[in-house]
Amino acid sequence: MAKVAKTPPHKFYTTDEVAEMLRLHAQTVRNLLLEKRLGGIKIGMEWRVSEEDLTEFIKKNRNK
Repeated sequence: MAKVAKTPPHKFYTTDEVAEMLRLHAQTVRNLLLEKRLGGIKIGMEWRVSEEDLTEFIKKNRNK
């Protein structure tokens, strides 16, 4: 039987966790999600931000 390569699970953060990491208010994070400036998915009434989306947001908004 051939082994099937498992992809690592994606890491997701809540708006509160993202807010804490970026030192922002949770509502600011929700606004960024609604404005589509930060990528995320909505599950029910809650937003989740993948580690990849957060990294991309930081790269795009870095001072150059």
